[in-house]
This record gives sequence, C-alpha cells and structure tokens, in this order.
Amino acid sequence: QVQLVESGGGLVQPGGSLRLSCAASGGSLSTYPMGWFRRAPEKDREFVASISRTGFSTSYAESVKGRFTISKDNAKNTMYLQMNSLKSDDTAVYYCAATTSSVRSSSAPTYAYWGQGTQVAVSS
Repeated sequence: QVQLVESGGGLVQPGGSLRLSCAASGGSLSTYPMGWFRRAPEKDREFVASISRTGFSTSYAESVKGRFTISKDNAKNTMYLQMNSLKSDDTAVYYCAATTSSVRSSSAPTYAYWGQGTQVAVSS
C-alpha cells in the first residue's frame, strides 16, 4: 500500500508562487495515475489536476488552467504541483492522491490513496 506525504505549503501573497511536493513510499508512482485536490474552508473538496502514470498526459480544473502545472518524477517517486499567479481563492488544504484505475481521473472517489494534506494560504 502506497503512502503519500505532501509538503511545500505555506503563506504567500497574491500573485506569488509555491511548489507542492507529494512523496511516495511503499509503492512506485509509475504504477499510478495521480491527482491533486483541494478543500477550501466551508467548501467541498474539488479537483485541481491529474497526471497519467507516465506523466505525459495531464488535465486541469478550469480555475487553475494556465497557472498551475502538475508533474511527476518517477525516478524520485515524487509528484509536484507548481502554482503560479496565486489568488486568494486558491487558499485551501491541498491533497495528493493515487488511483488504482488505469487512467487519470478528476473524480475523487476513484482515488484509493491520499496524503494528509498541506495548507496553502494566499493573503496580503
């Protein structure tokens, strides 16, 4: 069973950047399509981005398209989320997840493994 640990969250001003990391143990990320989700205060969890097992195929929520970039380094067993031009609406706890499905997905229930989350706060 794979374990996922996120890092890289913090407080940043609007317009700033952060890079989140998701380190895996107990399994190889090359086996799993992966995703990033977030939960803002008093809101439901929402899809942010997903990436295929090879890393060659990606998908983004409309709200982050053009600002966020998902990537993975299978050799380092780590996935990343580069977040640029951050807005206050991006404030949330960000979670990485791995699915046992053969393809990436924007649907949270398809993901079997989850990290504990990392807090991102965008504020001046």
